[in-house]
Amino acid sequence: MIEIGGNDSANSIYEAFVPEGSSKPGPDVSHDQRMSFIRSKYELQEFLKPSLRITSGKACSTKKPSFLKSNLSTKFMNSFRANSSSKKIFEEGMVEFIGLLKVTVKKGTNLAIRDMMSSDPYVVLNLGKQKLQTTVVNSNLNPIWNQELMLSVPESYGPVKLQVYDYDTFSSDDIMGKAELDIQPLITSAMAFGDPEMFGDMQIGKWLKSNDNPLIDDSIINIVDGKVKQEVQIKLQNVECGELELEMEWLSLDQ
Repeated sequence: MIEIGGNDSANSIYEAFVPEGSSKPGPDVSHDQRMSFIRSKYELQEFLKPSLRITSGKACSTKKPSFLKSNLSTKFMNSFRANSSSKKIFEEGMVEFIGLLKVTVKKGTNLAIRDMMSSDPYVVLNLGKQKLQTTVVNSNLNPIWNQELMLSVPESYGPVKLQVYDYDTFSSDDIMGKAELDIQPLITSAMAFGDPEMFGDMQIGKWLKSNDNPLIDDSIINIVDGKVKQEVQIKLQNVECGELELEMEWLSLDQ
């Protein structure tokens, strides 16, 4: 289970025993060389500490028959190949996307007052050049949206930037708080486990609460019904009050 995000965390596990004379493929290597390294890393698990080599696809199992393990590896590699070919469909100029992030903005609690007695809040999400927003909920400090917003995630991604605004008809909209969502723990966990449909419901990662992020509690990453999801509760920053509840889901390009 991955408890902190980051490619370095995953690579420190899957590349713990890279033999001398072997090295990670650089950006200029051929496709066959890259696929050979990935097969050694994930399918054959040649660089993984022997005691950590995966023999179970279910949380409740302790050992998997060899034919199922082979099928698990085959599905992982087929998924990677599909992602590699599908990636071209998601090119936008010089940007290539590695997957989709579905953010469900569920509700707000005790949001800040920006009108006489209430506010007309809506949520804005930014990732790279993408900008999406929810509908406006009129005169409500505890709005319920339950609205899904879909973002394409580029290879070089940063946090999702979130802002809450009060809608005004005759003047500029007032800010009601903001936050940054670190999506690296979700993506790293999802990629480490491959196809989530091969696993039962289980916890696979965690975004830890700290003084450097807006989390109210640790944010758990789970496989639920074959989908990688993360429940997030945040306290809005740079504002007197307000909390948001969201759900994030990772979708690979072949889903």
